[in-house]
Amino acid sequence: MTVVIVLEGAVPGRFTVAVSPLAELAACLHVLTEREHHADRAPWAEEVIRTAPPAFVTGLRRFSPLWTALRWRGFYTGLGSDAGHQGPGRDGAGRGPTLARLPLDQFAQLTAYSCASGYRGYAFDRLLHDPTQAAALRHAASGLPAPHLALAEDLLRGPGALRADVLGFLDLCRHVFFGALWAETEPVLTGAAHRVRQRLADDGPAAALMSLSPCSAQLAHAPGDMAGTAAGPLRVVFDKVHHAVITPARTPVLLIPTLYGAPHLVVKNEPGLPPVLHFPVHSPVVGVTLARSRMLALTDPRRVRLCRLIARQSMTTADLAHRLAMTRPQVSRHLRTLRDLGLVRTERHGRYVHYGLDLTAVARIGQDVATALQY
Repeated sequence: MTVVIVLEGAVPGRFTVAVSPLAELAACLHVLTEREHHADRAPWAEEVIRTAPPAFVTGLRRFSPLWTALRWRGFYTGLGSDAGHQGPGRDGAGRGPTLARLPLDQFAQLTAYSCASGYRGYAFDRLLHDPTQAAALRHAASGLPAPHLALAEDLLRGPGALRADVLGFLDLCRHVFFGALWAETEPVLTGAAHRVRQRLADDGPAAALMSLSPCSAQLAHAPGDMAGTAAGPLRVVFDKVHHAVITPARTPVLLIPTLYGAPHLVVKNEPGLPPVLHFPVHSPVVGVTLARSRMLALTDPRRVRLCRLIARQSMTTADLAHRLAMTRPQVSRHLRTLRDLGLVRTERHGRYVHYGLDLTAVARIGQDVATALQY
């Protein structure tokens, strides 16, 4: 599945780069809830939870559907030029209603999508007035982890009360951990936003969008039709687990950097709302395609034997051919594959080239796979 951004007519002015405390808070809450997905942040998350008051721990579980599998669109409302200077829950006012002033029907619709953990096949635009939509929400949430159905019931029972509870929890986050964290994080995000703005202005949207995810984005033309016509417009294609087509020429796109959200690249593209790309300041070096290729390369028994030899000491092609009872061209092909995947390093000694296994790269395969699958 892919997220496709069509570049035809996508001038730099169709993109806005904003820094958002509310969006960054969502990323932090995701880390606090899904600590096993973010090993590098686990010590921080465990310390926050250990020192937090019981009300915070309770809220973290109760509202978890808003930031686990499907990021709640409420975290991306009301983003304007002043977005970086407001508190959680009161995020700017330049581009739409803040979360506190979001119309109740829209609040219910956006929250229902998170409770159902998806958009496809659901219509929640009249959730508070249509028993059929309410029944569909209960049915969808009942098949998900417990907090989803509980939150759905709270929403259906009293959307106004639930909105007040969510805002109260976000304010509690500021006191528990986010106030101090934002003071440290905002300058980093501001710098990242400036770099993307500069790239948009200097190099154009294609280069700027590719820079958001160098390991999982590709630049390609849309395929021609069945009649064999020329290829379609240029597109940036992100390797994601859902499909969406975004056309900046028709609707402006918002780009938001995140520090605590890494490695995730979150794409929000709800009907009727401007698309949002919440991108990591530091994107993963290895994408899912390279991680998969590295694993597949080590399934060949002959290649495994070769790797076991050069893991102990660097060797020449001739040495390897002799020990493995293979021809030099055969050994060279295997070495070239491993070298192209970044698993083999070379050292020249006079007229001889020695090949050694890059044990650091091999040891990182598991972590690279875990990171790439989350991106």
